[in-house]
Amino acid sequence: MSTPYPFTALVGQEDLRLALLLNAVSPAVGGVLVRGEKGTAKSTAVRALSALMPEVDVVSGCRFSCDPASPDPGCPDGPHETGASGSRPARMVELPVGASEDRLVGALDIERALAEGVKAFEPGLLADAHRGILYVDEVNLLHDHLVDLLLDAAAMGASYVEREGVSVRHASKFLLVGTMNPEEGELRPQLLDRFGLTVEVAASREPDQRVEVVRRRLAYDDDPAGFAGRWADEESAVRARIVAARDLLPEVRLGDGALRQIAATCAAFEVDGMRADIVMARTATALAAWAGRTDVLAEDVRQAALLALPHRRRRAPFDAPGLDEDKLDETLEEFGGQDGDEGDRDEGGDDDPDPDPDGGPGGGPGGQPEPDDAPRVDGEPAAQPESGEDREGGEPQPSGGGGGGGGEQTPARAAEPFRTKVLSVPGLGEGAAGRRSRARTEHGRTIGARRPRGALTKLHLAATVQAAAPHQRARGRSGPGLVVRRDDLRQASREGREGNLVLFVVDASGSMAARQRMSAVKGAVLSLLLDAYQRRDKVGMVTFRGSAADVALPPTSSVDAAAVRLESLPTGGRTPLAAGLLKAHEVLRVERLRDPARRALVVVVTDGRATGGPEPVALASRAARLFGADGVASVVVDCESGPVRLGLAGQLAGELGGTAVTLDELRADSIAGLVKDVRSSGQNSRRAA
Repeated sequence: MSTPYPFTALVGQEDLRLALLLNAVSPAVGGVLVRGEKGTAKSTAVRALSALMPEVDVVSGCRFSCDPASPDPGCPDGPHETGASGSRPARMVELPVGASEDRLVGALDIERALAEGVKAFEPGLLADAHRGILYVDEVNLLHDHLVDLLLDAAAMGASYVEREGVSVRHASKFLLVGTMNPEEGELRPQLLDRFGLTVEVAASREPDQRVEVVRRRLAYDDDPAGFAGRWADEESAVRARIVAARDLLPEVRLGDGALRQIAATCAAFEVDGMRADIVMARTATALAAWAGRTDVLAEDVRQAALLALPHRRRRAPFDAPGLDEDKLDETLEEFGGQDGDEGDRDEGGDDDPDPDPDGGPGGGPGGQPEPDDAPRVDGEPAAQPESGEDREGGEPQPSGGGGGGGGEQTPARAAEPFRTKVLSVPGLGEGAAGRRSRARTEHGRTIGARRPRGALTKLHLAATVQAAAPHQRARGRSGPGLVVRRDDLRQASREGREGNLVLFVVDASGSMAARQRMSAVKGAVLSLLLDAYQRRDKVGMVTFRGSAADVALPPTSSVDAAAVRLESLPTGGRTPLAAGLLKAHEVLRVERLRDPARRALVVVVTDGRATGGPEPVALASRAARLFGADGVASVVVDCESGPVRLGLAGQLAGELGGTAVTLDELRADSIAGLVKDVRSSGQNSRRAA
C-alpha cells in the first residue's frame, strides 16, 4: 500500500483543511464539497485525511463494520454475539465516476437466489464506507442513478438492494467528501444540499508559497516513506487533537444567543429548508471543540456560515455560489448578545460601513448622477452607436469598422429566461444517462428481454422462468425449486432517457442586433440552456458574424460556461450563415469521434438571412443540407420580426431537415414533440419544394 501524503505537509488551503478536520471531529456535520480548479491538492487533502481518523471498533468477521456497542439488528451477517470485537483504521472508500450500480450497493447471486432461495449477497462500496469516508472525485460527473442511490443512503443511513422480490438492507453511515471542477458542470441541487460544508480552492499566486508546494511534492515523490516520517510528529499531534475535540464535543454549550444568530443568518440569506440551520449549529459546535472551548462564540457562528451557506445560496443554475460577508457581519452584529450569553461576544469593528467614495449607489465618477434616460448595459451606461444600414436587409445597424459591414455593438443583456418545451432527438439512442431523448439504458421501463452480454445486472424474471421451464424434467427436478442454469438467465432490456449534445448556432450579426432583438434572442437561448442543465446535456456554442464563425464554447458539461459566453456575446457585421453551419458541422464531426454514443441536437438561432461573400444564400443552402444528409436532429429558432417577414428561417429548417419555431412559439404548448418528427417533416418539406 502506498504511503499517503501527510495532511500536515499541505501548504496553504486553510479553509479546505479546516472543513475536513471539523468533519473528523463531528461526522454529523455532513461532509465536504471541495470546488476548485485542477491541480489544487483537492484529492491529496482528502486522501491524507483518512490517516488522521481515529480507529473504529467493529464486530469481528462482520462485513458491514457493525459497532460492537450497538450492532445493527438487521445486519445481513447478524445476529452478532457479544464480546467478539476488534478495531481497525477508518476506511476511505473511493467511488469511481464510471462505477456500476452493483459495485456501489452490492449484488445478489441471482442464480442461487432463484434455485436455492438463498440471499447470497456481495457487499458494495456503501457497505465498505460504513463508519468511514466515502470519497467521490469529480462528483459532478457522477451518473444520475448513482447520485440517486447516494442520496437515499445519505438520507436514511442505510442501503437497500432489491432484485426481483429479494431484498437486502444494511447500515451505511459515512462521511461524504466530493471534489469537483465547476468548469465541467454543476451538481444537482438535491446532492449539493447533502454536503454539509463547501470550500472553494485555488492555487496560490504567491511565488514563495508555490515554491514550497513544489519543493515538498518533489521530496515526497523521491521518498514517500521518508517524507512522511519527517512529518510524523505533526501528524500525531493533529490526530491527538481530533480525539480530544471529539471527547470535548458533548460538553460544548450552544447558547440561545448563538442559536438566534444562526437562525437570523439563514433567514437573511434566504436559504431553503432547515438543513442549513442544523449544519451551522453542528459546525459552530465543532469549531468550539476544535479550539478547546466549551462555549460557542460569534466567531464560530461566522466561520460556520462561511463554510455551510455558500452552496445553499445558489438560487438558480447560473448563479455563482458565494456569500456577502458584509451582510453576514451586519446580521451577526444585529442579533448578537441579546440574551447576555457569553458565547455571543462581538469581536469589534466599525459600526457602519465606509461611505461610497464615488458618492453613493447609482452615482457616476465623483458622485455625479447619471441622466435618468441614459441607456444601460449590466448597470453601466451604454455607448450609443451611430446608426447605419445593413445593405442587404435595410435594417438599422451600428456604423463603424470591421466585420465586413457594420460595427460592433455593446453586448445586450439577456431577457428573463422562461420555461421551454422539451426538444428531443427522434429514435432510440444508447448515450449517457440523462433526461432528454429516448434511449436504451440500465434504468427505466422494461421493454423486452435478451441473453446477457457479460455480467447479469437486471434480471427479466418471466423470461428466465420461461427459458428454464422446458428443461426441468431433463435436469432431474424433484422438489419445488426451479432448476436454473446460466444459459436460462435473461437480461431485461430497458428504455429510459439519455442526455444529448445540444449545439447552439447563434447568429450575432448586425441584422440580429436591429430593433433590440438580441436581448430577446439571448433570453431564449438562456432558457434553452437552463433546460439543458436540468436534462443533463452537454452543450456547445458556435457564433457567426462579420465574415467568419467562431466556436464560442467547445462541447462541455458546464452549462454555466455557456451562459457566461452568451452574456458577453457582441453583435454587429454581416451574416455569414454558411460559415456558421460549416463550423457547427465540423464541431459535430470531432465530437462524434470523442463520444460516438451521444446524439446531437442542433439549435440554430437566426432570422435566416445570409449576406456577405459570393452566393451567400446558395452556400448556406448547401451547408444546411449536410446536416440533413447525416440525419442530425435540428430546430431553427426564427428571430425575424416586423410586419413583413420573408420566411427565410423556415426555408433553412427545410434544408436542415428540421423544423422552425418563432421566439413566441418557443413558450407555447404547440411545440411539444417538436424535434421528434423533425426528419419526416423535413422530408415532406423537401418533397413539397
